[in-house]
Amino acid sequence: MNTNPKKAHGRENDSVEVVEDVPKSDVAVREEAMQAFWAEHDIFNKSVMTPAGNAPKGEFVFYDGPPFATGLPHYGHILAGTIKDAIPRFWTMNGYRVRRTWGWDCHGLPLENLIEKKLGLATKRDIEEYGVQNFNEAARDTVMEYADDWKRIIPRMGRWADMDDDYKTMDSSYTESVWWVFSELNKKGLVFEGFKSMHLCPRCGTTLSNFEVNQGYKDIKDIAVTVKLPLVDEPDTSLLVWTTTPWTLPGNLAAAVHQDYEYVEVQDKYMPQLGSQIEPAANPPVSEFVTEKYILSKDSFERYKKDFKNQEPKIVRELKGSDLVGKRYEPPFPFLKNQDFEGKDNAWQILHADYVELGEEGTGAVHIAPAYGEDDMVLAKAHGVPIMHHVDENGHFMDFVEGFNCQLVKPKDDEESGVDHKDADIEILKSLQAAGKILKKENITHSYPHCWRCDTPLLNYATTSWFVNVPSIKDKLVEENNKVHWVPEHVGKNRFGKWLEGARDWAVSRQRYWGAPLPIWKNPETGEYKIFGTLKELQVYVPKSGNQYFLTRHAESALNTQGILNVDETIVNGITEKGKEQVKNLAVELTQTGIDVIYYSPLQRTKETAEAVAAELGVPAEAVISDDRLLEMKFGEFEGKSIDSYHEFLGDGMGFLMNRPAGGENWLDVKKRVGDFLYDIDHQHAGKNILIVSHGGTLQMLQAAAYGEDMETTAKHIENDTYDFMNAELRQLTFTPIPHNDNYELDYHRPYIDNFEVFENGVKLERIKDVFDCWFESGSMPYGQKHYLGEAVPGFAPKEGGGFPADFISESIDQTRGWFYSLMVLGVALFDKSPFNNVITNGLVLAEDGRKMSKSLQNYPDPMYIADTAGADSMRYYMISSPIIKGEDLNFSEKEVLELQRKNIGRLHNVLAMYELFADGTEGRGDSTNVLDVWVLSRLQQLVNETTAGYQNYELDKATRPITDFIDDLSVWYLRRSRDRLKGDDVVDKTKALA
Repeated sequence: MNTNPKKAHGRENDSVEVVEDVPKSDVAVREEAMQAFWAEHDIFNKSVMTPAGNAPKGEFVFYDGPPFATGLPHYGHILAGTIKDAIPRFWTMNGYRVRRTWGWDCHGLPLENLIEKKLGLATKRDIEEYGVQNFNEAARDTVMEYADDWKRIIPRMGRWADMDDDYKTMDSSYTESVWWVFSELNKKGLVFEGFKSMHLCPRCGTTLSNFEVNQGYKDIKDIAVTVKLPLVDEPDTSLLVWTTTPWTLPGNLAAAVHQDYEYVEVQDKYMPQLGSQIEPAANPPVSEFVTEKYILSKDSFERYKKDFKNQEPKIVRELKGSDLVGKRYEPPFPFLKNQDFEGKDNAWQILHADYVELGEEGTGAVHIAPAYGEDDMVLAKAHGVPIMHHVDENGHFMDFVEGFNCQLVKPKDDEESGVDHKDADIEILKSLQAAGKILKKENITHSYPHCWRCDTPLLNYATTSWFVNVPSIKDKLVEENNKVHWVPEHVGKNRFGKWLEGARDWAVSRQRYWGAPLPIWKNPETGEYKIFGTLKELQVYVPKSGNQYFLTRHAESALNTQGILNVDETIVNGITEKGKEQVKNLAVELTQTGIDVIYYSPLQRTKETAEAVAAELGVPAEAVISDDRLLEMKFGEFEGKSIDSYHEFLGDGMGFLMNRPAGGENWLDVKKRVGDFLYDIDHQHAGKNILIVSHGGTLQMLQAAAYGEDMETTAKHIENDTYDFMNAELRQLTFTPIPHNDNYELDYHRPYIDNFEVFENGVKLERIKDVFDCWFESGSMPYGQKHYLGEAVPGFAPKEGGGFPADFISESIDQTRGWFYSLMVLGVALFDKSPFNNVITNGLVLAEDGRKMSKSLQNYPDPMYIADTAGADSMRYYMISSPIIKGEDLNFSEKEVLELQRKNIGRLHNVLAMYELFADGTEGRGDSTNVLDVWVLSRLQQLVNETTAGYQNYELDKATRPITDFIDDLSVWYLRRSRDRLKGDDVVDKTKALA
């Protein structure tokens, strides 16, 4: 077994390797030959446009969840891809058109964490110092690093998908659809800003949604402590509270008991100099005894009995929790008590809380740090207890927590540096121990949430976030989910269904950088928020210069007539006699425009054109301005050469725009300088009619910059000549500033959107600088992939049922709290229906030993190695015929894949070889009554029926397992027993057997 094939390259995030020098099996060679045939004859696209039978029954709608593009495909991707390939192929073969648009998930913490490692950045402060623009551009440059590998590996695994006309969640068109989704939810009253206790990753510096949190729980060892809280009116009596988060104790602001529970006051009488107990026979003087009293639940007394210093502690009275409510106590630390803050008078009292429970742990009383727990915060708000932080959003104790300031409260374990997640807790306990405020400390193991991307322990932390009110549509979510056909059924009804029943507010904002920005601006004077759903809505609030722009290319020049390139100012290249006539006609066209200012390129042909037009229109000389940014493209080595030779060098498509001749510019260079020019003059002038005289290529890039086009879109315009100018052709340019990057592409990413100014009644609005939870983005996939903004677009009209809901989706079982959830919530919120009808949820692919597949452990074979040895079909069949297709995990076995290859493909190949050996060109006859022929045809029909039923019910194991049984019957039973017929002299019987 080759578990460590040679690497073709070793990028950090390669989850599978690219295999070199592995001899390909005959099976793999045949597969690749077939795939080459498919590619050469464009079979996939033909199957989409012309389904089987040339009589399409309509659309079968499939949504493909976008994978992160931060690594190579692993077995999980290949399994999911096989499922996503098999079902669309089946429905295509049944006469449906099944479009299979590929997508890329480009945003979020996974990529940010990768970029931080690459750049050596550890905190948000590091990112801010490095520069948000630099950080995000590094993310943009990295996000598609593996795309070419995916485009090679996915087809090799036998999957058909449209990876050319793909969508990316980072595209501006996709982001605008995300904005539209959010805006629509806001219009429905489902969006709100709230101050809540949520889980925060202190390393990433952002809050996480509840379903992100659920992905990161793991068991860790921690310290639980029972702390003494002395009562103000009975200083020798302390309420005992129990906590598993000692780091929250400096933030204590209240304590809670249950008013209906029974509590006891326990007397612990002992002599300090005698250690932990009293010697009854010693009869020391009474004055030498120390007496302490503690209050705890009667239920917990026996458990704590051994922890008192007196081996026979005495219950001096029994009381109800209600007797304790309202009593005041001294906090375990003085830090907050020494601060001035509103509501301080309501702090440090005992409250009643329904959520206080009696059990095998604890004292029946809990400490309350309102900023670090949802239940604590609700209780505090109800009683006017202030909510105060002693820990910052980066997970450090604040400066006023003397002796602990700046220490991380729950760091990530690091063996190399010796950092342990319990470090702060231990320091807290040392301080409390020295003050005599601890009754008991104990080691515990409990399930604790960690960041799903960086593995840092999370903090329950009160902060402001933007939410979607999911509970208000919970009943509808459950109702719609009950209509969905889930495979396996129990995942939908139980795992997913129960998750929906307990749905909570969804925190959709993240305090990060690389993501779709929230479209929220705040008026600092009124405090009101504006939420925009489209760029057009945003542009309403953009200050308008009132300028009108007119573009024209210079009139015909001497070198134009020769097809020669020229940007050298020393070369004589004035306008021709024909050009002069063109100028006169141009001036006539401009007569009614009231041109105030003319900008022109300083070359002779543009200068002559501009000056002649100015003379005709009476534009004063001081308003006729030369600007180098309008120059012709610098052709470098092609200066003075033919246009044809230059175009041959540039090539087609993106190459045409990006190829740069030696000593010259490419089209992007030109776009940048004319973009600078346009935004500059728009800022300089107000209410002016401006004529711009320049060159064909320069004006094409000016239009692209004005509209914020990416280079791919611009390439299409140039290819179609939609931006091209004839000599002296006049065109009006509509321009309103947009958020853009340095390439003058429409770009909603930070910091471009942060720097984009919008105003309301003269007041500059302030953007909320958060970005979206990447799950909100991926859940918007049905709308984002089509750039849907509420009006029907080709192939997608959800209000009318076009392209929505999906007939089929599929992902692994962990997406019940990820993509399935976000899809369902947004679909139901927007259109009152589930966005999908049928779901297959697969289990996880593990190593053969049952552990997680790990590069460091080298405990799995590379998928490309399996494809090159056993063949992709064997691997595909192995996975989709296994229990993993029903949500169970699969311990991947190379041996089992090879065994299936032998039993299926090997036997079929033998059958074919036998057929070819005896076939003599005689046409077969299908009217045999031979019992073997009748039986094998019956078995074939049985296979067709079973396979069809399996596919129709989305049960791929039932659709595929019968194939092996049939091949066994065909090769072992039918073929062996028909051997004599094929060898014999009875020609008629032979032709019937060969049929």
